[in-house]
Amino acid sequence: MASQQSDGDRVAEELPFRTTADAEITGREQLLHTVDSLIIAPFRILWADWRARVGFLIIVLYVLMGTIGVLVNPVPTSGMGERYLQPFHDNWLTFETVTILGVGLPIDPVIYLPLGTDAMSQGLWSQIVHATPAMLKMILAGAVFSTVVATILGTLAGYKGGFTDRSIMTMADITMTIPGLPLVIIIAAVLRPDNPYIIGLILGINNWAGLCRAVRSQVLSVRERNFVEASRAMGLSTPRILVDDIIPDLMSYVSIHFVGAARGIIFESVALYYLGILPFTTFNWGVMMNLAYTTSGALYTWESAHWIFLPMITITILSVGLILFSQGLDRIFNPRVRARHVKAASGGDDDEEQTSPMATVPTN
Repeated sequence: MASQQSDGDRVAEELPFRTTADAEITGREQLLHTVDSLIIAPFRILWADWRARVGFLIIVLYVLMGTIGVLVNPVPTSGMGERYLQPFHDNWLTFETVTILGVGLPIDPVIYLPLGTDAMSQGLWSQIVHATPAMLKMILAGAVFSTVVATILGTLAGYKGGFTDRSIMTMADITMTIPGLPLVIIIAAVLRPDNPYIIGLILGINNWAGLCRAVRSQVLSVRERNFVEASRAMGLSTPRILVDDIIPDLMSYVSIHFVGAARGIIFESVALYYLGILPFTTFNWGVMMNLAYTTSGALYTWESAHWIFLPMITITILSVGLILFSQGLDRIFNPRVRARHVKAASGGDDDEEQTSPMATVPTN
């Protein structure tokens, strides 16, 4: 006669984590879930906030200026038009006639120097557009460098503690005591770099220390939470715990710093180009302001005032766009908001009641 199954074995088989799902997830469903969580849900979160929506559109506009814009706009050269042509002058937008079925219709728009010209008769719109790619490269290199270095070192220092913590914090404190702008000026004056990526790295060389110390403080509190203790008790490696448990909890704070670092790169680069410390080129907003001030006294002459104010407006709009965009980054990395939008993107009902796993355990 077969032996009877013990009560302990029967209970173990009935526990929910010992059972498997009846339906298997297909590759297509897994792909759709990944697209929902990584692309659709973040976009829905951004689009739900008007500030993040406006900031996102501004950033996209500048990215298009730095990529497609340089291809469709002519390189600035002397003699493109009259000297000191004002923005949106009488002939900046005209329509050429197109013949359709023997009927001439003025439907072909022609844009001619929409933002006017400078003292050398160069189009200001073309100068602004062709200065955008280098600015985007500097922002990308400098902001990414300082944010990545600060996040890695700050997380490692806060989690490991001991000698590692003391060594990293000592290095960060020494870096913070060095005046940032004079250091950048000296390095730029000695190296005279002309590569935008190298310039961005130089500008971001002193920006990591403050974030590193702030990230360390956050990690000191996060590492004592239950889910980190559970991962540590399960024997997971330190890199796995940092990547899966601690860094995602800090991403909201880190992303906000990334936007702040990007704005700092913009202001520092424009200032150094305006002062003539970085290599001189007309394809930069700071150089445009320098030429407007030194060549025609744009601050005191109405005829050339647009030459210095247009780059300033360009910088301001980009800075405002970054600030507005940062408003939505906190919501993107909020797990509750993100999960709700992932569920909505997948066709689920936000108000649908969730069933507890323990409901599958039969009660006798």
